[in-house]
Amino acid sequence: MTPRTSSRRFVRLARIAGWNAALILAGLALVAVAGEAYLRLSGGFVASALPLRFVPGVGLLYEPHAEVRHTNGLDYWTTQRANSLGFLDREPPDPGRAAASCHVAAVGDSFVEAIEVPIEDKLQVRLEALAAATLPELDVTVSAWGRRGTGQANQLPYYDEYVRELRPNLVVLVVFSDFGDNSAALASLSSGRDPGRMPYAFPERAADGSVRLRPPHPDFRRQPGLGWGEGETEAPKSAAGSERWRETLGRELTERSLFARWLDGKRQALIPRDGQPPLAERAALLASRPGYEWVLDGWNAGEGNGPGSLLYAEDPPPLFAEGLADTAWAFAEFRRRADRDGAALMILSVYGLWEEHTRRSELLHGMVAPLGIPVIDLRDWIWSSGGRFGDSHWAHDIHWTPAGHQWAAEAILDWLRRHPEVCED
Repeated sequence: MTPRTSSRRFVRLARIAGWNAALILAGLALVAVAGEAYLRLSGGFVASALPLRFVPGVGLLYEPHAEVRHTNGLDYWTTQRANSLGFLDREPPDPGRAAASCHVAAVGDSFVEAIEVPIEDKLQVRLEALAAATLPELDVTVSAWGRRGTGQANQLPYYDEYVRELRPNLVVLVVFSDFGDNSAALASLSSGRDPGRMPYAFPERAADGSVRLRPPHPDFRRQPGLGWGEGETEAPKSAAGSERWRETLGRELTERSLFARWLDGKRQALIPRDGQPPLAERAALLASRPGYEWVLDGWNAGEGNGPGSLLYAEDPPPLFAEGLADTAWAFAEFRRRADRDGAALMILSVYGLWEEHTRRSELLHGMVAPLGIPVIDLRDWIWSSGGRFGDSHWAHDIHWTPAGHQWAAEAILDWLRRHPEVCED
């Protein structure tokens, strides 16, 4: 082969490679344009907007009538308006109308807030529609009182300030497995807030062992505290110029492009990133605060010894035992309030949807059985209905899809069908 022939062959191969590369880039560009168009035409948006306000005695809620947008960048893009009280629900019924009906009040955390679905797909709306269609004689009305990240102790002010006025026939506590949300110390470990300056109510023990509900701290934004979480600190920036450039470019793309955000969400789902300091560092910071020196008693905050394992251990260390005691106290307080006001009380248990949580189920039943609070396990209901529990939550998010809300409504309605006396005056 002569040098001229070899050169021509090289040019030809380079030209073919160039055309192939151009076609691949054009194809990728077409996919990106199509993906961007699809996401935008289907109502997608880039950033969530969660306008919050602090309500004295209650805690953080949404601004009344504010537009709330939320997305995980993968499964859902929802836009809805908070009601006049700051909850993601319709306006609550007039107290006279609620008292004249069989009123059901659903109280809970992010599963009741349900920011992932529009209001018309939520548990309370589905339950009202099902009851009207199948049990019209009960005249069921439903309201929902939920806020993400709260436990039963944090939710007691919802009952005191809003629910009680409606004279509910039935209060449904929607319970996930986060028993640690009822402990100021454990919530401090996860949020980075000072345990004495929390934006929600928490149990507080006196020296004589008595417990009271400490109200939310109005000055919670001033944190002499632990320094991580909830946007209080900025993530460290890379020192390398090329890494900074890639980080800046990626941030610009995900702030402007729905398709880029979707791809980034997929990447993070495959390679999750934890922006918090290691648990041992967080626990040491908490233990350095006056009055919390005891939080490391009986446990080593090393790998494998986090709240997810120790909170449900057979013999939990003092910090986690107190978290469970705080949860049991909160259930007893809901029982006391319901009995005082003549309301029935039940629990819809959510946490069995992804795996068997035998120990958690034992703890829940052990807390509420002596109080006479019945428990419905949503996983059991879905199975008995012939459904697949995997359809109850999003592919990249543990919260309910519209199907999950439908099953939750069906489970509660079935309980009402079997206990119609709850709706009698």
